[in-house]
Amino acid sequence: MLGDNLVLLHASPELILSQALVALPPKNVLLAVQAIDFAIPEVVEALDVLRAEGVGVMLCGAKLNGPDKAFLAHASHVEAISNAIDVAALTNLATILKQGSIQVVVRGVNTWEFYDSSAQIGVDALIGNLYMTTKPGSHPKGLNPAQAMILQLMDMVRKNADVRQLEGVLKRDAGLSYKLLRYINSAGFGLGVEIQSLKHAVTMLGYSPLYRWLSVLLANASSSGYSPILMHTAIVRGRFAEMLGKGFVPKTELDNLFVAGMFSLLDRLLGISMEEVLENIQLPEAVTQALLAREGMYGPFLALAESCEVNNCDKIGELADSLFISAEQVNDAHLAALAWAESIKL
Repeated sequence: MLGDNLVLLHASPELILSQALVALPPKNVLLAVQAIDFAIPEVVEALDVLRAEGVGVMLCGAKLNGPDKAFLAHASHVEAISNAIDVAALTNLATILKQGSIQVVVRGVNTWEFYDSSAQIGVDALIGNLYMTTKPGSHPKGLNPAQAMILQLMDMVRKNADVRQLEGVLKRDAGLSYKLLRYINSAGFGLGVEIQSLKHAVTMLGYSPLYRWLSVLLANASSSGYSPILMHTAIVRGRFAEMLGKGFVPKTELDNLFVAGMFSLLDRLLGISMEEVLENIQLPEAVTQALLAREGMYGPFLALAESCEVNNCDKIGELADSLFISAEQVNDAHLAALAWAESIKL
């Protein structure tokens, strides 16, 4: 709920002083930095350079009525914790900080009531997994016509249907055809040529990449009011799981990891249970196992991606160890997945 295409990174001093952040578009990055780290001169110097390039810096864990107030000169955002502040105090904080053009971010919002109150106050952004909880009365139930059409196409692709049959279905909705080609062309396959038709896409890429892009299209066809953040999360999750699987699963199965990540949020996007989702489309058994129980060949990769979303360090370490993946590999894959998601024209 931080806004369109804004990536939040919990930045340690080591990350701030490294070159790892150059992979992300500066204006789409918000670094969450603990107040204690602002006491390190080299970190402050690096943050000021990043701020000059357009990177946002969020001051976390600060006591603004004491010495930490001086750190505001280096920050674009200030974090407040929802369970440590009431609406009246939050209103006062927002009023004071906005006078200095500093944005207020509330972390840990876990009820729609607090969300609505924060929005009325003028809080700039909210951090939390509230989007995983359906807002009463706001979510459609079941498939809309566009989603039903995409599922039909996905089933046809899995059966290697003739491309002319696929084009015949897509012609029913020119908007879907346009979005599909835009996704494929924005992702950077390194083909050196623009894909101009579905037939061209199949000729150049094959059916497996087409299937993955249809899964993105399916998520984007949701009419939920907060589907953009769910869809972005699903794309990052899918790409992250795929990148973690490189070298561990056969290359031909990496697309299945991506699809598992994408589909793992379809129940929330569609407003139906995962079992109902799987009744509408046939998936490989390993993907189904991952989606229903986080088991099978792909389950641990999906579970690791989910743990990184909520910063569950113990679970991350446990799962990474079980897959013989280092912390550095996890961090690199996560950053790369975030950057890749930003490259897609949603």
